[in-house]
Parts: sequence; C-alpha cells; structure tokens
Amino acid sequence: MTQSPAAPRSLSDEALSSLLIGQQFGTLATVKRSGHPHLTTMVYSWDPEARTVRFSSTADRVKVQHLRRNPRAALHVSGGDVWSFAVAEGETVVSESTTVPGDAVGRELLGMIPEAARPEDEAAFLEQLVAERRVVIRLKVDRLYGTALDIDG
Repeated sequence: MTQSPAAPRSLSDEALSSLLIGQQFGTLATVKRSGHPHLTTMVYSWDPEARTVRFSSTADRVKVQHLRRNPRAALHVSGGDVWSFAVAEGETVVSESTTVPGDAVGRELLGMIPEAARPEDEAAFLEQLVAERRVVIRLKVDRLYGTALDIDG
C-alpha cells in the first residue's frame, strides 16, 4: 500500500508572526503599471503588535514609484525549510524622504536596525540617509497566511 503524500498545514497567526520575526529577508511584490507583479528581495522589520512591516528604500526606486501609484503589496518570506512560508499582504504608505539628519523619517529608519547592528557614528549614518534620499515603506498587514509541509526526509 502506498503512503499518501503529506498535505500542507496552515500556520497559526502566532507561527506566521514568529516566522516573520525569525527572518530578515523577504520578497516584496508590488504592482507594475501593466498589472504584472514586480518582485524584489528586501531586508525588512516586522512589528507584530502594529502588524506592520517596514522597509528602507530610496525615493527613486521603481518599487517606490509602484507603491505611490498603487499601494497594494505583499511580502513573501521563506521559513526554515523549502516547504514553509509566510505572506503578509496589505496596503503601504511611503514616507517622504528624510531631509534633515535626525528628522522623524531618519529616526524611524535608525529604529528599524537591530540594537546590536546600530552604527557607531549615528550622526554620520543619519547624514548618509539624507544623501541617499531614504524613505520608509510601511506595509500595514491586513492578511497574514502561510503553510508548512511536514515530510520526513
């Protein structure tokens, strides 16, 4: 008798949030003018209480142009194996560029960096953010889903 293949298992909201916390890279999907998806690998910061994913980008990036035109986006994050993933969907808000070292946008960008990875020269870092015309992309998650597939190797 043949064993039936394992079926994907839906992950709880808590498990999905843990997966998002445990990773730092994901694939952000935005919508091109043609309606096709635009995918890009991004470093992100997940705030489970606010159900918000934050990304740092520069004002001139294509993804920022897409999001200013159509704020819908999704973040796909792989789990610890090829069989598990989480997707965070929602609408985004793109901040204005940081224009003065230490302004609200610059402080938010600085706050997205884990404490252990914070720059030694904070003032120089904040100046660099202004020079790069950095923005914060905030994805307010209204749908969080994903699965895992339990298979024995």
